[in-house]
Amino acid sequence: MDSVPAPMKKELSVIIPVYNERENIRPLHAAMKPVLEGMAVEYEIIFVDDGSTDGTTAEIEGLASDANVRVIEFRRNFGQTAAFAAGFDYAEGEVIITMDGDLQNDPVDIPRLFDMVRNGKYDLVSGWRKNRQDTFLNRKLPSVIANWLISAVTGVKLHDYGCSLKAYRRDVVKNLRLYGEMHRFIPAVANWYGVNVAEVETTHHPRVWGKSKVGISRTVRVFLDLITVKFLQSFSTKPIQFFGPVGLASTAAGLLISLYLAGEKLLLGMSIGGRPLLLLGVLLIIIGVQLIGMGLLGEMIVRVYHESQKKPIYTLKKIIGERPDAGRGNDRR
Repeated sequence: MDSVPAPMKKELSVIIPVYNERENIRPLHAAMKPVLEGMAVEYEIIFVDDGSTDGTTAEIEGLASDANVRVIEFRRNFGQTAAFAAGFDYAEGEVIITMDGDLQNDPVDIPRLFDMVRNGKYDLVSGWRKNRQDTFLNRKLPSVIANWLISAVTGVKLHDYGCSLKAYRRDVVKNLRLYGEMHRFIPAVANWYGVNVAEVETTHHPRVWGKSKVGISRTVRVFLDLITVKFLQSFSTKPIQFFGPVGLASTAAGLLISLYLAGEKLLLGMSIGGRPLLLLGVLLIIIGVQLIGMGLLGEMIVRVYHESQKKPIYTLKKIIGERPDAGRGNDRR
């Protein structure tokens, strides 16, 4: 009996989240096909339908005759981060590229990003829409402010965190856990794992069909998620080092105020019962104790999280010369 040949390994996965982009689906597919075919690699195109209601789903399903197209459909709109996460979960390519489905990213940039990751020099390459074709007040200006703030807080300096056109090595995205609006912070989070990040200029076109789903209102959510990213980046495994110093400073300030007032009462006989400074001292002591308690509680939660699920506190790039029977530290009894 002849054995069935194993399917060829995918070299490239292109993930495209879409939400109400009916007019753009077929033109995007038509623009991508010659580019991907010209790369002479095994590839797949993954459309993630994020609960579209305008007929986008039917347009994507109409592309099913293309053997390289895969479709993931959500039951409702979960947001772009969830769409990227689903694409990462189901992607089979060694290099994974993400892009928007609104025809503003240009497929001609895909080979360049793919080569930069495949040659091994970079683990993540982020696009930079240097000549961005969007309105200034509600798109470009908030983006400039957000990019400066994210770069300053995370220490990973990029011009365009919001550009969806990015290329990743497979092992980078498979270790990521996304939620909220975290997809735009992937370069910062990945850099914390020791990933090599690069940024290149990419082509950007004005939107022709459909309506943008991004507005100024998202800025608040991005800012809140930035606080989360910074905390996870610096204190995810050591929360006491965040809460502890603040708690100790608050407690020390409260004790100094209390000692000062006690000296006035005992040495000078002054009345301190109705002074707001007394309330401030007591409040600072209480807040300080609570913050230290939160830090200790966080330490316990982190320990339970890592020990009960055997979560590693490091990520490996490669192991050279490991013996097949080599043990692991976590397996020791």
